[in-house]
Amino acid sequence: MAQHFLLSAASRTLSLRSIYKAGEDAAYQTFCEMRWPETDGEAVCPRCSHDETYKITTRRKFKCKACHHQFSVTSGTIFASRKMDFVDLLAAICLIVNASKGMSMVQLSRDIDCQYKTAFVLAHKLREAIAREVQTGEVLEGHVEIDGAYFGGHIRPHNEKAKRVDRRLKKHQTGKRRVVIAMRERQGRVLPFVGESEAEGVVLANENVCRMATMSADEASHWDMLHAGFDVDRVNHSEIYSDHGKHTNMVESYFSRLRRMVQGQHHHVSPQYLYQYANHAAWLEDNRRTDNGTLAKLVVSNAMGAPVSRNWKGYWQRAA
Repeated sequence: MAQHFLLSAASRTLSLRSIYKAGEDAAYQTFCEMRWPETDGEAVCPRCSHDETYKITTRRKFKCKACHHQFSVTSGTIFASRKMDFVDLLAAICLIVNASKGMSMVQLSRDIDCQYKTAFVLAHKLREAIAREVQTGEVLEGHVEIDGAYFGGHIRPHNEKAKRVDRRLKKHQTGKRRVVIAMRERQGRVLPFVGESEAEGVVLANENVCRMATMSADEASHWDMLHAGFDVDRVNHSEIYSDHGKHTNMVESYFSRLRRMVQGQHHHVSPQYLYQYANHAAWLEDNRRTDNGTLAKLVVSNAMGAPVSRNWKGYWQRAA
């Protein structure tokens, strides 16, 4: 039997030991190379795009020779106004990409020795950068599986049995339950969305799946509307899991990872930010056969190409 990729040495091309052994200067150079790959890490002015700069070595900043604008490697990126050392940022990225089902922020804060608040915001900034690879705007093609899974909105039963209510009724809901609707190409990528009803997936499919594609769905009645625009295979999960090739196993695999991330690691996820965890799980699922060194470089590259986060910059100052 062939060895699973994740058990092989080929999947391990980066480690915390190698990051800290290389030191701060090597980590800084990595960020420069990801920010300016076209010049092999040599600074390019973000204001006028001039490629000749002075180096202000005492502050790790640059000054453009053309417009005299001063900037750093993280200026205008998702890491703008960062205070952490570059070696710690790279270590945090390594830890997050190594966690195939997510990592709790308490654990991350302990591993890199920072406050919980710092770890929380840093991880969400990284998820925002990762989402750039997931939500590309490209339509799905080939054979696409679609399904939905509900998260949150748990109603704790009353201690006394006589005072317990039917938690399935709408009047007893908390309003915090959300559904993650996912569409997945077989042997392809995952595209997740967050809504309040699984039936919203019909409109999302019409907007994000190529008309020439075929689809698979379960027995839920709202998927009947997909037959108007697509060739759809249906499988009744109350009777059978897979029916002669008709199944939604691939998208269910994604939901399995997402549930383990939300319930096993984070325990509680705000419906306001569920979409970020859904994108994170989709990215992990799409890159499950990629070595961790490449994954870390992808995250750094996306972060260096992402603009300043308007959701997370100064988060605790305005929302704590």
